[in-house]
Amino acid sequence: MRAHPPGLRPTWAEVDLRALRRNLRAFGARMGRGVKILFVVKADAYGHGAAACAQEAQAHELCDWLGVSSVEEGAFLRARGVRLPILVLGSLYPFESFLVAARHDLTATVASLAAAKRLAAAARKRGRRISCHLKIETGMNRIGMRPPAAAQAAEHLERACPGALSGLYTHLSSPQESPSYTRRQLAEFSRAVAAVSGRARGPLLRHAAASASALRYPESRWDMARPGLAVYGLYPGFEPVLSLKTRVVFLKTVPKGTAVGYGASYRTKRRTRLATLPVGYADGFLRALSNKGSVLIRGRRCPVAGKISMDMATIDVTRVPAARVGDEAVVFGRQAGQEISVREAAALAGAIPYEIPCGLTARVPRVYLS
Repeated sequence: MRAHPPGLRPTWAEVDLRALRRNLRAFGARMGRGVKILFVVKADAYGHGAAACAQEAQAHELCDWLGVSSVEEGAFLRARGVRLPILVLGSLYPFESFLVAARHDLTATVASLAAAKRLAAAARKRGRRISCHLKIETGMNRIGMRPPAAAQAAEHLERACPGALSGLYTHLSSPQESPSYTRRQLAEFSRAVAAVSGRARGPLLRHAAASASALRYPESRWDMARPGLAVYGLYPGFEPVLSLKTRVVFLKTVPKGTAVGYGASYRTKRRTRLATLPVGYADGFLRALSNKGSVLIRGRRCPVAGKISMDMATIDVTRVPAARVGDEAVVFGRQAGQEISVREAAALAGAIPYEIPCGLTARVPRVYLS
């Protein structure tokens, strides 16, 4: 029997850094020469562990940039020896964040003229240039500037803080749902590129595409692509990187008609053998999978019986008579030639693949395979 990671609670996530490397290489190869790669490691690398994933990409020279959502995430990586350029993809507020971004050599997003003015003021206060990319609004309608406002912001930055502006980008909202809307967004971004480029002193790094758009629309790649979903193996054609595993901690046999779990939402239809697992929705095992999800035990799919609770789940193992306390149970991942993928579980739960690994809390230790 394989030992679980150090600690008394036998629930853990395995992150296969070998698969991560292969996915980064495969994605880069599909982008073609001249397209840089910004590896998105926000939200703790979608639950995979930002430090380990960033360090792996840096050590093997598999990307050119990293993307985070906040100054805090960027500072965390710097403190762990990550030297790659880091773009903070979120809108910085309060504006004092620009000073902290500069302290950690992070490239900031500027999403408004007001932010451009505050960045320039922070640069003067610090006595050094603060690098930034302008965020262009093309149809997502979260943060960003329309082309005319972006041109104004670029003019202000070049007057007040020459050389600060090093890129501009947008975010495509519907690359899988609507090709026509995606192409309208790309056309709007092209207008912004034309409006801003003449106002910048140096070349600008232009980028618009995340995983799906970069793979589906070659014209969206510009100078750089920003993969996340594909690199973590959550997009078709790429290897899964993360597995969530636990062990059977309790077994019992109950008669037909026995209620199981909160709300008595499940009643056994026959004499049933039940296994209890120390994993729940506080570990990323979505409650929406209650009474319809499965786990792998001894290479067989075993259905969830009853509601998944915060810390535990009950599984019907009647068809696995050899099941024993201590057996490994795979919530997401592979076992004995079988697989339950994150994408499959997300579809069953009415969620998206991002949600599941992002739901892995800090109490789930990560084990890195390298």
